[in-house]
Amino acid sequence: MMAQPWRATMFTFMTAYFCAYIDAANAMTYDTQQYYNSALAIIAGSAAAALSFSLLPTLSPEFRTRRLLALTLRDLRRLAAGRPAWTIDDWQGRNFGRLSALPEAAAPLQRADLLAALAVGAEIIRLRRLGASLGIGLVFDPALKALAQGRSAAATAQLSMMSVLLASFPSGDARWDASLVLRARGSILAITEGLSEHAPYFDGGDRA
Repeated sequence: MMAQPWRATMFTFMTAYFCAYIDAANAMTYDTQQYYNSALAIIAGSAAAALSFSLLPTLSPEFRTRRLLALTLRDLRRLAAGRPAWTIDDWQGRNFGRLSALPEAAAPLQRADLLAALAVGAEIIRLRRLGASLGIGLVFDPALKALAQGRSAAATAQLSMMSVLLASFPSGDARWDASLVLRARGSILAITEGLSEHAPYFDGGDRA
């Protein structure tokens, strides 16, 4: 049963406890006292573990919200610094889970901060890919480095300059794919809008 995808985790623990209970061995032994001692120890240990969870204080919704926002901001800065090689699916998968884990008591602004980080991170990944296709990937590094350092105003200013530079590319020049240039400018616009509207979060952390 533990090899089946249905409830594999549950049957894995059931198998471990079952083997401990029967104490299987090559030589058959019938030590009743030892059997009951072992079974009592396993039951007592399981009960103590379950009881410990009820004794531990639950984390407040405010603390869980701040923690989720802080983890998302940390990952966004790592992404801007170029350390993890995440795809858009990787990034969205990580943060959709955090968005769904936000407590009901989270403020609308905190939810908006998390959504903004989700969108900005996806656009960073997209912008890097478009920059590599255009052969100008390194041009965006100073702006993304500023974002990784928590300087959203500097990042916004530098990205705006990059957008102006992209707009100056001659549309008829065979060296530049006009559709890629427009998509890159669109990603820059999405990033700068997110940074401007949620600057306190991107600069320092959550606004609890």
